[in-house]
Amino acid sequence: MASLSLVAYEDSDSDEESVSNNDDVSSTLKSDSAVKQFLERPGSCTTGFSEDRPCTNTPPVGPSWQFTPTVWQQPQLVDNCKAALQIPSHALPQNTVCPNPIKRLAPSPAGVRPYIPKRQRLAQTDDCVTPGSSVRSNPNAGTSTITSQASCSKMLSEVSEKVCPYLGQKLGRMELPRRTLLQLQAHQGPVNTVQWCPAPHTSHLLLSASMDRTVKIWDGAESGRCLRTMSAHSAAVRDACWSPCGRRLLSGSFDTTATLTDVETGSEVVKVGNQFRVTCLALQPADPDVFLCGGFSPEVKAWDARSSKMVRTYKAGIQQTLDILFLSGGKEFVTSSDSVSRDSADRTLIAWDFGTTAKVSNQIFQERYTCPSLALHPEGESFVAQTNGNYIGIFSAQRPYRMNKKRRFEGHKVEGYAIQCEFSRCGSLLASGSSTGLAHFYDHQSSRTLHTLRAHQEACVCVSLHPVLPSVAATCDWSGEIKIWQ
Repeated sequence: MASLSLVAYEDSDSDEESVSNNDDVSSTLKSDSAVKQFLERPGSCTTGFSEDRPCTNTPPVGPSWQFTPTVWQQPQLVDNCKAALQIPSHALPQNTVCPNPIKRLAPSPAGVRPYIPKRQRLAQTDDCVTPGSSVRSNPNAGTSTITSQASCSKMLSEVSEKVCPYLGQKLGRMELPRRTLLQLQAHQGPVNTVQWCPAPHTSHLLLSASMDRTVKIWDGAESGRCLRTMSAHSAAVRDACWSPCGRRLLSGSFDTTATLTDVETGSEVVKVGNQFRVTCLALQPADPDVFLCGGFSPEVKAWDARSSKMVRTYKAGIQQTLDILFLSGGKEFVTSSDSVSRDSADRTLIAWDFGTTAKVSNQIFQERYTCPSLALHPEGESFVAQTNGNYIGIFSAQRPYRMNKKRRFEGHKVEGYAIQCEFSRCGSLLASGSSTGLAHFYDHQSSRTLHTLRAHQEACVCVSLHPVLPSVAATCDWSGEIKIWQ
């Protein structure tokens, strides 16, 4: 009988180990004469060959051929043979009839990861990353975080655990933030604005628009992760705002375009060209599909997102529009410009009729300061204007839009920056940034300063108060830093 050769298909074993295992098995077989005689019976061919007729894996062709099961195809004989010889199971052939036996993976030692073929690894990666996904590297941890479109959509549709207990409750007085909750540093340029999502169930989302040409959406209530980065513009993004439903956001850029983007998918709903650099935007409260664009132009243009067409034009003898604010009901709006006369302000604040495009008044503010930002009180009875005179003036929201000269909010500095101001949801607080890096909080009724935060080293451009959480605010500065306060 020829020497018996047992082949074990182990990917992780070397050739030397296989040879040594075969030698041990052959010596064990030769030492047991009973089993040796049993294996030499006719028709009990294994992987060896006889001298008279070689044993092949394919049966001979002919009518007189009869198939006789081999030893390894008889389960009872295999069990008896293994018990008698005490042959390790991994040394026995798995299939001697099949010409292409299937290799099995050997068990991996403890602490060693099994080898995964490259094709299988690529297939797993394709399952995890879907089209439209974003990859964000964390330099501190040294790993990559893959956020797919599906996971982003889930994050945008679920209610934050921190916000959920406050939903449905009656709005109370806004509490003053005291300490830093999160610090975000992801923009490569100055951040022009931050704004919480106005929809209560997704109010944990925070948008930021930067001079680095991007708009980012953050989980500002809990993790501080960047959920989506939108790069729809080829120049600095000067302004951005949420739609009332929280599913879209509007952004304007120095590339002369304004873009309405779907937050869940990250796709552009509409993109319009204004032929001037856009510095301010406003959505029509009664019809959010209509929005206004202003910038380095004597005109303010109204666009309809459904038709992607310009529907109205508001012309004034100015050089630049600094901010746009719709008054209560959306029938009228106020624009702020850089036009200042020698003795008094002329056309600094202009009130417009939205439907007829007519000027309602252009003699609202009679002081020689420009107003970089405007904010409406939640009750709609008044609005405020940030001025380069280092104070905030308060005006009536009803005609003739008179300024209250007995009340003003002072203590912060503007110094040429587009410092923004904002009311709390309850209307009791007014927050403003400062060119000195401070964040100021004022009482609306008395106009006195309630609290001051040392927010940033650079100019604090914007302070946004959370619409649901009673003591949470977000600030941004000219260096690209964003902070969440509580």
